[in-house]
Amino acid sequence: MTAAFTLRQDPAALQAVLQWRDDRAPSSESLSAVTRLLPQTHYEEAPAAVRTGGPRSDRSRGGRIEISCPIPAAAARELDTEQVLALLDPGGPASAIDDLRAQTHDLIAALQEAHAQRDELERLNEELTETNAGVMALYAELTVEHKDVVERFGQEHELALTLQRTFLPATLPHVAGMELAVRYLPATATTEIGGDFYEALETPSGLLLAVGDVVGHSLQAATVMGELRHGLRAYAAQDHPPHILLQHLDHLLGLHQPGWTATVCIVLVEPGNARLHVANAGHLPPLLLPPEGPPAYLREHGPLLGLRLPQPTAAIHHIEPGSRLLMITDGLVETRGSDLQERLDLLAATASASRGDSEALCTTLVDTFGKDPEDDIIVFAARLTTPTAPSTG
Repeated sequence: MTAAFTLRQDPAALQAVLQWRDDRAPSSESLSAVTRLLPQTHYEEAPAAVRTGGPRSDRSRGGRIEISCPIPAAAARELDTEQVLALLDPGGPASAIDDLRAQTHDLIAALQEAHAQRDELERLNEELTETNAGVMALYAELTVEHKDVVERFGQEHELALTLQRTFLPATLPHVAGMELAVRYLPATATTEIGGDFYEALETPSGLLLAVGDVVGHSLQAATVMGELRHGLRAYAAQDHPPHILLQHLDHLLGLHQPGWTATVCIVLVEPGNARLHVANAGHLPPLLLPPEGPPAYLREHGPLLGLRLPQPTAAIHHIEPGSRLLMITDGLVETRGSDLQERLDLLAATASASRGDSEALCTTLVDTFGKDPEDDIIVFAARLTTPTAPSTG
C-alpha cells in the first residue's frame, strides 16, 4: 500500500490517496467503514494499473481511496503549503508525535527492565532469606557444640591437673636453717599433661633440690617424668653426688624410654658449710641471690638427658647466710616473640628487688611472669636462714 498527499487550492483541501494491489487490499468491511465515517471519501476498485517492478513490469489489478479534508478559508490563507507537504513526506523529519512515540517506547522498555530487575531482586531476597535461616540454624547448632566442647575441655583439663599433681611432691620437707617455697602453674592453653617436675629430698650429704622438664606434652611425657622423679629419689637415697645422679637418670631414660629427652638441674645444699653442688643437664641455670651484691646465674651445664653423653662433675659454689636460690622451668620466661636472655635478665632484676621470704618471692614472680602461661611453670625458691653446723653424730 502507498500513500500520497496533495493540497488543493480551490476549494482549499488536503487530499490523501491510498493505493494498493489486490494481494494487499483492505477488507471490504474496512473500506465500508471508512466510506461511511468519512463522507468525502472516494473508493475505486480497479484504477489504472499499478506497477510492481522487476525486469518485466506486470500489470495487476488493485484499488484506491481518495480522502479529501476541507481546509477553512481563514486557515488556508495562513497555511504554509511547503511546510505541510514536508511534514507529510514519508522521508521528512519526524514530528513531535513521532518523538513522543519513540520516548514512550524507551520508557516502556525501561519499565520492563525495572520490572525484570525487581523480579530478580525478589528472587535473590527469597534466596537470601532462606540462606540466612540456614546460617542461623547452623550457628545455633555450632553454639551448642561449642558449649559442649568448652565443658568437655574444662573437665579434661581438670582431670589432667589432678593426674599431674599425683606425680608431684605433696609437701616440702622442713629442714633446719632452710626456708622452701614452690609454685606450680599448669599451662592454660592445653589439656595435655606436661612433663615439669620438682623434688626436695634430705640426704646424708645435705638437702637435694631438683627441677626438671620432660620434652613434650602428653600422658607419655607425664609417665616419663614420673619415672625420672622416682628414679631420682631411689638414687639419691644412695647418697650419690649430683652429676652421678644425672648419669644414672640418663641411663634409666635410655633403657626404659628410648627416644625421650629431658632437662634436669640438681643442687645439693650443704647448710653446715654453706656450699652448693650444682649439676645441670641442659636446664635453665639456677639463680643465686646473695644478701649483698648482684644476682648471678650459675651457668655450669652438661648435655640434656636421653643422649647417652657423660655429665661434667658438679660445680661447687660458696654461699653466704641469707642467700636465696631460685630454680624455674622454661614456661616462666620463654614466650613467643621474646628474647630469652632479656627475659632472664628481667627475672634476675625482679627477684633481686623482692626482699620478702621465699613465699613472697614465688608470689612476686608468678604475678609478674605467669599470667596465662603457654607452658607449665615451676618456681622453686630456697633461702638459707642461718648457717647450720654439720652433725657430728
